Amino acid sequence: MNWIQFTGSVELGLIYSLVALGVYLSFRTLQFPDLTVDGSFPLGAAVCASLITLGVHPGLATFAAILAGAFSGLVTAWLSTHLKMLNLLAGILTMTALYSLNLRIMGRPNIALLGEKTILTEWFSGTTAFVSSHFAPLMLATIVFGALLYCFLNTRLGLAVRATGSNPRMGRAQGINDHKMIWLGLSVSNALVALAGALFAQVHGFADVTMGVGTIIIGLAAVIIGEAILPTTTILKALLACVVGAILYRLVIASALNVGDFGLQASDLNLVTAVLVACAMLLPSIKRRVKAFS
Repeated sequence: MNWIQFTGSVELGLIYSLVALGVYLSFRTLQFPDLTVDGSFPLGAAVCASLITLGVHPGLATFAAILAGAFSGLVTAWLSTHLKMLNLLAGILTMTALYSLNLRIMGRPNIALLGEKTILTEWFSGTTAFVSSHFAPLMLATIVFGALLYCFLNTRLGLAVRATGSNPRMGRAQGINDHKMIWLGLSVSNALVALAGALFAQVHGFADVTMGVGTIIIGLAAVIIGEAILPTTTILKALLACVVGAILYRLVIASALNVGDFGLQASDLNLVTAVLVACAMLLPSIKRRVKAFS
């Protein structure tokens, strides 16, 4: 793996770290298995790319993508809390509906942003000798939104969301409206995922209706890898683990696909992902066994 591939993998890891933060909020904090992210990721890209091609300022287009992602999470939460659907089924239904919605938004299966002004345009002066021109803004976005999520989870409202995921019955006994907390949590989660989709489209110059396939697996892999490597005793450490896990995930995937001795090809990406996630899930038990024998 050469330097360009390394920096490209880190950039992609920074984008998917926002997905990991969103997945952490839904899966770990709310204990809600939300599959909406496979639809909200391309939704953010579709909304952002469509608005940019219509001449809307990239900043406003990105903000619109965040709002669209939040609304998709709200729909899933409504299906779960008001229509009493299974959490998995609610996410699957929203994800399925978003596929058609994304096609409607873009008007065609994909949109190219080559030559269009994006929110990262001022960083497009080429590459430096050390890092790509996108590294700084993507790192800044990860830090800012990670810090905002950290601050949110430490507010009284954020504590209510955490209480709802930890023990909803006790939360209700304390006067917490668990339905509203689920709405809020899933909205924030999918807003982060849609933001990642919007940044992905602007960095790579296209939005495609199928680009969300496997997003939930990537998010879960990042969370699991991060938790297996770093301690998650506090919220800050847990969020940091999500970011580190996303970057390591992309680096391991890139390394595996670039090792010719294994005979792997780009089409083997899902296979490598499955093996990597399985190994990451085994790490905690391996650590416990090593400690038990030591």
